[in-house]
Amino acid sequence: MWELLPEPLDHVLLQADLTAVAPGPLERPLADTLGVLADVESKGGATVYRFTPASVRRALDAGRSASDLHAFLATHSRTPVPQPLAYLIDDMARRHGHLRIGAASAYVRCDDEAVLNEILADKRSQEFGLRRIAPTVLVAQTDPASLLTGLRAMGFAPAAESAEGDVLISRAHAHRTPPRTAPEPVPDGPPVPDATLLGAAIRAIRAGDLASTAPRKDDPAAGRPGNGTLPRTSSAETLATMQAAVMTGEAVWIGYVNAEGAASQRVIAPIRVEGGFVTAYDHTADEVRTYPLHRVTGVAELADDQP
Repeated sequence: MWELLPEPLDHVLLQADLTAVAPGPLERPLADTLGVLADVESKGGATVYRFTPASVRRALDAGRSASDLHAFLATHSRTPVPQPLAYLIDDMARRHGHLRIGAASAYVRCDDEAVLNEILADKRSQEFGLRRIAPTVLVAQTDPASLLTGLRAMGFAPAAESAEGDVLISRAHAHRTPPRTAPEPVPDGPPVPDATLLGAAIRAIRAGDLASTAPRKDDPAAGRPGNGTLPRTSSAETLATMQAAVMTGEAVWIGYVNAEGAASQRVIAPIRVEGGFVTAYDHTADEVRTYPLHRVTGVAELADDQP
């Protein structure tokens, strides 16, 4: 099968109209190089290549020099190199690279070249990727803010400038008090009591009513002498009455003075008497409490008809 194909050619025919004719298939190295140096204009039994300024610039961008291109064409052309093609290559080679394009994130400029030389000689500046593009200008591969901070850390005093070359003036940060949340509004009058507070108040009122209205044996309303004041009994009588109430399970009326000296009267149901203390259910407080016996001023039994 391969013997039926034509042999690859190692030459082309250059023409004065800036074209080259390949009368058959070309060898791979020749076809690759010619494909960079010229554009394919037509294909068929013979391939026509056209040389243009853009195609010659493409070959120069690929690293070929003008002398390389002249030598390549002279070697692989069966016809002399036309003068227009030689002029085109020389003209593009003369203009190629006259302008340089590169990337720079920031720059440093200073009228004193010695300062720029000092920056370049400092090893700490290597991280910025500095490169001199003019006697008084360095370009860097880092952003302006990082370059500004880095040079200041190296002991220099650079100033940032705008795209127009004006020095940028930055204001000092103002320290302001953070905003505060509005305080909770203060309601007029006392707060509305919740269910727990209302329940405790009702229990205290009922216990106080019981303590103040419970008929006592020494109360005249019960048919016995008395003046309705706090009872006064001796220590022995108080202890005996308390012990008796524990055994019978009955409630008694006592006079009591707390540690602050405030006197009160209470209705209690003694549960246990020992060690100088009485543990009882206090109807006034609606809970079980323990009272020192020496603070009990007196004790009186409730009337027999007390429910």
